[in-house]
Amino acid sequence: MRHSRLPVRYHSVMIAAALLAAATALPTAQADRSVPFKVGETLTFDISWTSFVSAGTATLAVKERRPAAGGRHAYYLVAEARPSSVISKLYSLYYKAESMLDTRTLLPSLATLYSDEGGRKRYKTTTFSGGGAAQYEVKTSTTATSSLKLPAATQDPLGAIYILRALPLKPGLSIPIPITDSGKSYTMRVRVGDRETVKSGLGSLPALKVSMAITDSAGKATGTGGLTLWISEDARRLPLRFEAGLTVGSVQLTLAKVTG
Repeated sequence: MRHSRLPVRYHSVMIAAALLAAATALPTAQADRSVPFKVGETLTFDISWTSFVSAGTATLAVKERRPAAGGRHAYYLVAEARPSSVISKLYSLYYKAESMLDTRTLLPSLATLYSDEGGRKRYKTTTFSGGGAAQYEVKTSTTATSSLKLPAATQDPLGAIYILRALPLKPGLSIPIPITDSGKSYTMRVRVGDRETVKSGLGSLPALKVSMAITDSAGKATGTGGLTLWISEDARRLPLRFEAGLTVGSVQLTLAKVTG
């Protein structure tokens, strides 16, 4: 996993915000887990990068509650990111991530990422089979597949953002979260810091500051800078801002509006 690409690279941003849930915190009842988001919710973010006041836009949306195997259901989540008109003239970029999140356990069954970087198209798919088993496939001009053995309760980056919103986070909490990205396993250490007031398109709201450090399977730190997320403390538990350090400068996603 690299963080040296242009900041509008959506997947890296989502990993920066990726966050998780200890399996012991998840319910086993047959009813849907109570969550602060709902079908139809769309979050729109402004992306800024170093000297670029507006580097692009990103959206996170809960599109549907779909039927799944075994009489279960899953939230169909979609995230998209596009560069601003200025950057698109320099380099054509588009990213779309999708995740199917079980409504009872909030564990993923499927995660995909489509990217188009200057005409270089790539489609990645991770299919979760349960018990730590998963299948990873990447399509470019060719197709490659591999079998994965993952830690229990491993999350995909997009679904993890919604899981974090559903957890009862408090200052001082520290949780190790298993994450899979591009066919590899990582551990994200999530630390909940102090309450801060954060400005966004919704005005100034109290929020919890959540910091993340990512290590690979060998325990080696990845990335080039800190990863931080601010989540509102109201009933909606909105991700108000994402921030990630890069090789050059830093990237920020600031919530501009909420619909649905």
